[in-house]
Amino acid sequence: MRNFVRDKFSMKFFLFLVIAFLLIQIPIIGNYVRIINTLIHETGHAFIALLGGKVETISLFMNSEGATVSAQSTWIGSFFTSLAGYTFASFMAFLSFWLLRRKRGTILIDILLAFIFLNLIFWVRNPYGIFWLLSFALTFLFLLIKGNETIRNHLLLLIAAILLVDSVQSAYEILSISLMQPQAAGDAANLARLTGVIPAPLWGLFFFVQALWFCYYGLKKGNYKLGI
Repeated sequence: MRNFVRDKFSMKFFLFLVIAFLLIQIPIIGNYVRIINTLIHETGHAFIALLGGKVETISLFMNSEGATVSAQSTWIGSFFTSLAGYTFASFMAFLSFWLLRRKRGTILIDILLAFIFLNLIFWVRNPYGIFWLLSFALTFLFLLIKGNETIRNHLLLLIAAILLVDSVQSAYEILSISLMQPQAAGDAANLARLTGVIPAPLWGLFFFVQALWFCYYGLKKGNYKLGI
């Protein structure tokens, strides 16, 4: 019986991963839902930037891309700020499943809403970014308040699946760009310029490998019974 329950959940768990993968491929809708990962990516930049400098603005764009403008006074601050985006997004994908495994969905909700309102109050100023933060927060809160526990658990599992899938996909994309157009490879290009000796493709590979590592442990921690 225990194996049957585990197998049943495993099928549902991987079904959500498939749904998340297919969802982020849909034009317009896919870009909209991918911004949850972009938000966490840019927030990772911001958190590290605040340790040794200041954050000017964060922008969230309709094509699911984002940009953080910060001022750093030291090389080490710039280095870790550039390093933080992909690694923080991958870690948050893992943390989402870790929290859900321990039935701490409320903590995950608090973290997501904290990210949204921090960005809305302090950093995001571009029109689409404000629209996304407001629309996602209102929809998220409505479903949580009006929906029952089953809806809440499914919603959190879908968000965790989107974070996991998109953290790997976005890392793969930066790896591809770093191989084809190293100077346009975003954080990988910044790290290459800062280090001078490690080229953008190696940084792109690092981002992809760490995303796979967190994905592996996220999947491992996701093989549990959520009660849904």
